[in-house]
Amino acid sequence: MAQTDTVTRILDTAEVLFAERGFAETSLRTITSKAKVNLAAVNYHFGSKKSLIQAVFARYLDPFTERFHRALDELQVHYGDNVIPLEELLETMARSVLEVPAERNSLKVFMRLLGLAYSQAQGHLRRYIQEEYGSVFTRFTELVRQATPELPDAERFWRLHFMLGTVIFTLSGLDALRDIAEKDYQEHVTVRDLIRRLRPVVVAAMQAPLPTPVPLAVQEA
Repeated sequence: MAQTDTVTRILDTAEVLFAERGFAETSLRTITSKAKVNLAAVNYHFGSKKSLIQAVFARYLDPFTERFHRALDELQVHYGDNVIPLEELLETMARSVLEVPAERNSLKVFMRLLGLAYSQAQGHLRRYIQEEYGSVFTRFTELVRQATPELPDAERFWRLHFMLGTVIFTLSGLDALRDIAEKDYQEHVTVRDLIRRLRPVVVAAMQAPLPTPVPLAVQEA
């Protein structure tokens, strides 16, 4: 078996198992058994489970980061000194997300991996993602800040994470949602149909009025 084929097989197997079971629950022996390679091959090509996890994320996040930076460049050239509308920023992010899995495994796997990055990411993975890909997310967050000047920074932080959580949950459960839509509502839903329906929801969430402060007496009760 050629080295490139071995590496691809290990990565293909690892990303599916990680997405299905999580990082801690997926052992290297399970990966090697499913990939039909020996443990020495994983150690030779990746060195450790941590490095394998990082390599799985890199296959999605490298092309995503490149596309997203390029798309944001185009938006900034188009709008010049004007603020880029929130709808345009969210549409651009969604389009970049959708373009990447076509080169890899599937949108569902990509979304589940992103969900794991939030819920199960250990210190090494958080540091890796921040160091390697933090620049594009920092850039996007700054453009969102310019588009939503009425929001306090803390409120914007929470809304962005609520928005990302909604997108990840929805797209990682895409197969189930399609089945429900078809059986209960006789609708055949494509991924782009779903994005079109999701967009006004997340835009409205970002632009919703600020929550009413809870009186101090109620907080202390």
